[in-house]
Amino acid sequence: MFESLDPNKIPAHVAIIMDGNGRWAKARLLPRIMGHREGMKSVRAVVEVARKVGIKVLTLYAFSKENWQRPKEEVSFLMNLLAEYLQKEVDELHEKDIQIRAIGEIELLPRQVLELLEKAVKKTKKNQGLILNLALSYGGRAEIARAARLIAEACLKGDLKPDEINEDMFSRFLYTANLPDPDLLIRTSGEKRISNFLLYQCAYTEFYFTPTLWPDFREREFIEALKDYQARERRFGKISEQVHE
Repeated sequence: MFESLDPNKIPAHVAIIMDGNGRWAKARLLPRIMGHREGMKSVRAVVEVARKVGIKVLTLYAFSKENWQRPKEEVSFLMNLLAEYLQKEVDELHEKDIQIRAIGEIELLPRQVLELLEKAVKKTKKNQGLILNLALSYGGRAEIARAARLIAEACLKGDLKPDEINEDMFSRFLYTANLPDPDLLIRTSGEKRISNFLLYQCAYTEFYFTPTLWPDFREREFIEALKDYQARERRFGKISEQVHE
């Protein structure tokens, strides 16, 4: 499968909205939580593909700020599943030179989960391979509001002048500071919206929507998304080279 990809056109940053766990379980007359557990296998699959093909950053929308409104039993299961993942996978991720990062209001996570996350981040922070960026308790609008608040505070302290604020400066106050913007955003399950995910960063991101439910999204499906991306011409507002010619 990897041979079908152009190594010179691998996106540096891929972001994924992992959607469809509940529908996958419902279609099989299983509890929703079983869909989430099966979806963890897809997480392992896409991380491995990203590492092998040379993607530099993989951001996974693991738990949105709005997800706290789900039934308490489901939220509890998701937190336990995250804790399980961090406990069982961190050593292998570390061995593969993968660096774990997290974005979002992680202070809202249960203490045990937060401690495991911080431990994983600390253990892998010097790794030079794939950056696995987990969006947890994350919301795009909240991130932008937070950045605006931090900039306002810096101006009040005299550390920043209003006329110094531009797009690059604003980006430095986002969770994703020092990371490239996503080249490709994938959403599974057939939904065609970005659901408050990386709103500022996705200005020129290529979108790929697939009807495949997240638990069924594995190596082959990821490669197909990458092939679709490689067939596109990214112009960033410029005139197409073909049209220009």
